[in-house]
Amino acid sequence: MLAGLLALAVAAAFTGAAVYVSVAEQPARLTLDDKALLLEWQPSYKRGAAMQASIAAIACLLGLVAWWQAGSLAYLVGAVLIILPWPWTLIVMMATNKALSAMDAAAINPQARALIVRWGNMHLVRAALGVLATLAFLWGSHLT
Repeated sequence: MLAGLLALAVAAAFTGAAVYVSVAEQPARLTLDDKALLLEWQPSYKRGAAMQASIAAIACLLGLVAWWQAGSLAYLVGAVLIILPWPWTLIVMMATNKALSAMDAAAINPQARALIVRWGNMHLVRAALGVLATLAFLWGSHLT
């Protein structure tokens, strides 16, 4: 089942990127001073959001195709889990994302560090959803 294996691979790529942000990039950026912290976060978030949103959409579509072809509920579960970071970001994280994106990185922003720490904690949910989706696709690939 090609669509299921591709869904698994793309979901694993999403998960790898999300975990990397949580365990490597976020802790490293938090070692920066407040001005450099925001200066690093803004372009990193913009690029990462575009990449991860695209990967999630592709994995979701592949998971739906695999579900349609194989009829395995595991693929449907994986498709739903991999797209859930979209509403999580839009509903839960967007206020923080907008506040950080609107800050002038050339100025001193005393609240930026607290918001970036909060953002990192919320980002862990996206990583967890990626892990769960990857596991669901892995489960589906073993059922078909």
